[in-house]
Amino acid sequence: MRSVNILRGAVAASGLGMCAFGILQFVDRTSPDLQDVIDVLVWLGGAIVLHDGILVPLVLAVGWLVMKAPFSGALRGGLLTASCLTLIALPMMLRAGKTANNTVLPMNYVANWVIVLAVTVVATGGVALFSHHRSRNSKGLDEARP
Repeated sequence: MRSVNILRGAVAASGLGMCAFGILQFVDRTSPDLQDVIDVLVWLGGAIVLHDGILVPLVLAVGWLVMKAPFSGALRGGLLTASCLTLIALPMMLRAGKTANNTVLPMNYVANWVIVLAVTVVATGGVALFSHHRSRNSKGLDEARP
């Protein structure tokens, strides 16, 4: 029990250190005025509301819905991967039109997102088939034993 408390303290201290480093970088690199600080705090508050109020309940609800589905582990992993990929790609896909500089966001991000999602679907199917094959083989071995 004592080692768990030491580990928790180390993780908490590490997190606080990273937060302090981020704040120092923000102040040092941007020389923010009061409005910049307010904007960052509003953004952080919005991120917390979005995460804790929308994303977490949605992920829990979808996980609960697919819990009884065949290959639920592979399905949940694939859905989580696809969701994370979508959240990462969304800002590039929703960019505000063409920019004056052609080198800013030069790729077709929607097409690349579709390709990566297709790879995710194929990988999820492969994991599901592998786990199904493995479970069939282990059941057959259990039945063959005296």
